Amino acid sequence: MNDLPMADLDRVLGFTIPGRHARGRMVRLGPAMQAILAAHDYPPAIEALLAEALTLCALMGATLKDEKGQLTMQSRSETGVVTLLVCDYRGGELRGYIEYDAERLAEMPEAPTLFALFGQGYLAITFDLATTGERYQGIVPLDGDTLAAAAQSYFAQSEQIPTLVRVGVNRDAAGQRIAGGLLLQHLPEGEEGRERLHTRLDHPEWEHVAALGQTMGADELADAALPLETLVWRLFNEEEEVRVLASTPIGRGCRCTAEHIRGVLAKFGVAERREMADERGVIEVDCAFCAVKFPVFAEDLTMADGAQADRHPAITRR
Repeated sequence: MNDLPMADLDRVLGFTIPGRHARGRMVRLGPAMQAILAAHDYPPAIEALLAEALTLCALMGATLKDEKGQLTMQSRSETGVVTLLVCDYRGGELRGYIEYDAERLAEMPEAPTLFALFGQGYLAITFDLATTGERYQGIVPLDGDTLAAAAQSYFAQSEQIPTLVRVGVNRDAAGQRIAGGLLLQHLPEGEEGRERLHTRLDHPEWEHVAALGQTMGADELADAALPLETLVWRLFNEEEEVRVLASTPIGRGCRCTAEHIRGVLAKFGVAERREMADERGVIEVDCAFCAVKFPVFAEDLTMADGAQADRHPAITRR
């Protein structure tokens, strides 16, 4: 009989503390995150950075009430080692990737600072609501020590919601990345509505909740043997009432498919498609998220579906 504890991985758990007008999310990522990281041969510093970004995406994206809504995080830098970081969350699915200068990174210490990686960088956080078509975006400087600090500033500055964000990234016994995160928010007017300009960052209810949240260690968040419910209990077991919500499973969610790629290419004119094609007449589309190349014969896009069936070049991973 196996007495080892079950690993609690790849899910987000929501909870509320009614007496403190607060809500929270906890997430733990394992295989789903590892599948995203494994698509690229990232060095440790870049791998850890993307693991943190994916954890933040899951935490923030899980606050969306719109099941088809999307949360996107993106940072670009003209002078930094990291030139592009992008990840998003939609309906429990995560994806993300990083572009970086490998030569400059090799000259840096093993654990470079956020400033060393981005320089004077900025983080853009965008909420897209599919049901209403509304979009909310905030841009904050990457002037803290972590991406989590930037996300925390986003909520305080752009959303006027007092927020605490904590993220832990570690490795398990097999050397695989495990990441966990905590997001706490003070919502004195409840979770409905967005007008919270009057919210006080020094509200006594929020000070109490934030002080408890700050005791959560990064090692606890990234410990797969600790159920998320246990972590909630550790923080708030003395509260009068804590309501634990249904959890959301997290999976890798790159949305590229051969059918989708063909549909996008089909929107271009015949002449444009011929210009895109190589000497074989093949247009090769490279998905940056999952590192898969989708080759399509340009001339096939003008044929009927039935005539395309036997002419599909092999899909490859770079």
